Amino acid sequence: MIFGQKKFQKVLGPIGTTDVVLESIKLNKSFYEPDEFHVLKDVSFQVKRSEFVSIVGKSGCGKSTLLYLISTLDTAYTGEIHINNRKVTGLSQNQLARFRNEHIGFVFQFHFLLPEFTALQNVMIPAEKLGKYSRTEIEDRAYEKLKWLGMDEFAGKLSSKLSGGQQQRVAIARALINDPTIIMGDEPTGNLDSTNTNIVFDMLKDLSESKGQTIISVTHDEDFARKSDRVIEMKDGEIIKQ
Repeated sequence: MIFGQKKFQKVLGPIGTTDVVLESIKLNKSFYEPDEFHVLKDVSFQVKRSEFVSIVGKSGCGKSTLLYLISTLDTAYTGEIHINNRKVTGLSQNQLARFRNEHIGFVFQFHFLLPEFTALQNVMIPAEKLGKYSRTEIEDRAYEKLKWLGMDEFAGKLSSKLSGGQQQRVAIARALINDPTIIMGDEPTGNLDSTNTNIVFDMLKDLSESKGQTIISVTHDEDFARKSDRVIEMKDGEIIKQ
């Protein structure tokens, strides 16, 4: 890693309220089929800029549901969500789609790469949707992200021909293409062996420490969570530790 934790804190200096990039305020969420179930109960927390946060808890505790709310993919809730000093609760679906594409990068357990596209083409997709850069700029940015992740030599290779660990690195590059405020991971190492799990974790940690990237990840992996900056633990729809 480029920065050790102690040095990194010294570079950043003390963190104040202006460094909060995500805040949830009394989030409540219920499911109604087959029976009513109150899955999230007054969930409130903050995440600061450049933090690497892991959300943990037993299956069914509500952690994945929480991730879908704070990533703006699910809007059926009560409470408020603020991202990068903007209240996203109440925005239209079109507004949310654009905000999400610009401010949030996603890394899932299953990478969801298009198999008929090359690594480079997959990475370019979110930037093409955003429409902020020219085609040449998008291609250059995508190649830059792949190079940073050690995947530039595979830029022209079909994603279906890459190994699982390589595909996940391409997925991380795709998440980074628009320089998002936050990267959100849903079990980002859940489908990888121990070697590739460590590689992916180290890349995410380096993003946080050397690039100042904020990362929020749901995980069942205790080692992954333990090595992150902070652990938010959930039980029965509530945060019991943060």
